[in-house]
Amino acid sequence: MHPPGADVVVVRHGEIGTKSEHVGTKMERRLRENLAAVLDDRGVDAEIEQRRFRLRLHTDDPEAATAAAADTFGVVSASPAVRVEPTLEAIRGALADAAREGYDGGTFAVSARRAGERSAHPFSSTDIEREGGSAVWDAAEAAGVDPEVDLDDPDVELFVDCREDDALVFLEKRSGPGGLPLGTQDPVVALMSGGIDSPVAAWELMKRGAPVVPLYVDLGDYGGVDHQARAVSTTETLARYAPDRDMRLRIAPAGDAVADIAETVDVGRMLVLRRFMFRVAAAVAEDHGAVGIVTGEAVGQKSSQTTANLAVTSAAVDLPVFRPLLTVDKTDITARADEIGTFGESTIPAGCERLAPDYPETRGRLGAIEEREPDGLAERARAVADRLEVADGGDGTAEDPAEGETA
Repeated sequence: MHPPGADVVVVRHGEIGTKSEHVGTKMERRLRENLAAVLDDRGVDAEIEQRRFRLRLHTDDPEAATAAAADTFGVVSASPAVRVEPTLEAIRGALADAAREGYDGGTFAVSARRAGERSAHPFSSTDIEREGGSAVWDAAEAAGVDPEVDLDDPDVELFVDCREDDALVFLEKRSGPGGLPLGTQDPVVALMSGGIDSPVAAWELMKRGAPVVPLYVDLGDYGGVDHQARAVSTTETLARYAPDRDMRLRIAPAGDAVADIAETVDVGRMLVLRRFMFRVAAAVAEDHGAVGIVTGEAVGQKSSQTTANLAVTSAAVDLPVFRPLLTVDKTDITARADEIGTFGESTIPAGCERLAPDYPETRGRLGAIEEREPDGLAERARAVADRLEVADGGDGTAEDPAEGETA
């Protein structure tokens, strides 16, 4: 919701302000670049103005610009606002207009911040709140609304941010993802299964500034085109948060190796499979300059995800395996998937469930699992990575990755 005449969006970031001046400046520059990419991808015309601890978007489409900012990693909140002269008279007028637009009953409060030298304004933030509240009250009564003030927990809060050169009036602080600007960390390979968890895990790493190289290990007859198509679709949804990066799904043709594992390994089969998938991901990481692997695993969610088994699978590779959902309940993971837009295409069982033996291993021992692995799995993982394909972004089929392969 925005006040009448809104022509600017205030974009706030958080953790960047805790960094050193040198690092913070670089992160602010990256945030601006990322925000420009999201705006351009969505066809939103906006001029980005850099201010200390803030960005401003000057635009004729404040709602679309606010939505774009709220989907940009590193942004804590965004507010479509109207810009007026930094005088009590102008602020009162803008608040009255905003009340007529956004206040139709219940309790309200005016919250004001005044920044700059004291000599710049002959009034305080308390004066703004008192005078602004009076303007809102009068506008509401004139509109036939029975106003009521609640300074602690109002139904409607109207905001004023008064600076030396202007004042901004707005009605909301729309939450962004927070975190750090994408690209301020080194990339990681994200194992995408087509299920609910993996895209959420990838999103969480992106939120902390790490670009992801999405990877789907094709299980051949034990997977299926539906599972792959869902992995493609959820990856495309994630890509909307990073439109200036190559986030096409990489597809590793592992059907033959998976079939061998299914036919030759019984006890510990799922652990052998996970270790093979991690080796494929490590090989892809080597090719893409990535420094780790991210998965959607959570402690105890499946037999392969007990604490003992997570240790066994992690030992297959030298790279760190990031598990941002490690202690998160499934209900919370599902809620986040719905929030970021990946839930709808993630609601079928993962194909690897067909591989599960009748009596799954829940407390694997590294030495025993290594003994059960078919010979040459590491070499086969490298060979699979060498035959990597890239989803075309259409029907889920793949193309040769010769062009545009780096993430």
